[in-house]
Amino acid sequence: MLLVKAAVLGSPVAHSLSPVLHNAAYLALGLDHTYNSIEVAESELKAFLSEIDTDWLGVSLTMPLKEVAFDFVDVCDDLATQTGAINTLVFANGISAFNTDVFGIVDALTEVEVGQISSGVIFGSGATARSSLVALQHLGASSVTCVARNEADIQRMAQVARGIGVEFKSASINESEWLTAEVVINTTPQGALDEIAHNVFKPVGLLLDVVYNPWPTQLAASWAVNGGTIVSGLSMLLHQAGHQVTLMTGQPAPISQMRQALNVELLSRGLSTI
Repeated sequence: MLLVKAAVLGSPVAHSLSPVLHNAAYLALGLDHTYNSIEVAESELKAFLSEIDTDWLGVSLTMPLKEVAFDFVDVCDDLATQTGAINTLVFANGISAFNTDVFGIVDALTEVEVGQISSGVIFGSGATARSSLVALQHLGASSVTCVARNEADIQRMAQVARGIGVEFKSASINESEWLTAEVVINTTPQGALDEIAHNVFKPVGLLLDVVYNPWPTQLAASWAVNGGTIVSGLSMLLHQAGHQVTLMTGQPAPISQMRQALNVELLSRGLSTI
């Protein structure tokens, strides 16, 4: 039977932009597939996956499912294993797990002509921070500084760094030299860095802020006003979705059509486009 269904799972997912991106891709590729958002709590994932039938192509995973999903998959790609985070499940020959966030970040940065880098700073220490760490390594970074508070998560990031051969250190904001870093990635929740936005002055490198609603964030706005380059988390969202489309359909993702559909939806929601 033809595989025709896919969805994003998580909680909350009501306002997810993933259906816009994936359905635009299916339309551009001439595929009669559907992609929806489904509210699934951490405790409900096992039951959901047990009911998957042959109509299902795959699912995207958002919080809080990116780590618990490891308990229910048959095989993981290297990026999911390295980061300890899964954001894609493909239902072919069992359940295969992937992490497309890493190359979503790589593509978002490459799109603004970030070349080879040697170092970077990451704000935060959760699943997206670990994906950011691996992404920076793929861009050439040999050392990464983490600015975060959760000691257990910081140690987990340090373990990831050791596994991929990256020099890692944890530092306070003042010690991190974030204003002179080549690339800064903010993975903290909305509003968490509003206070330090006032300290931005002549940033040297690029800022990728994964928060995209509202956009620009106070940090990104201050960064841009002071002459720095900013990248919206929407760009990461677009490109990681493109990799998901390829994994699920076997076809190259139509990024330009996906971007156009995303921008139309953003305008309808009164949000800034990319």
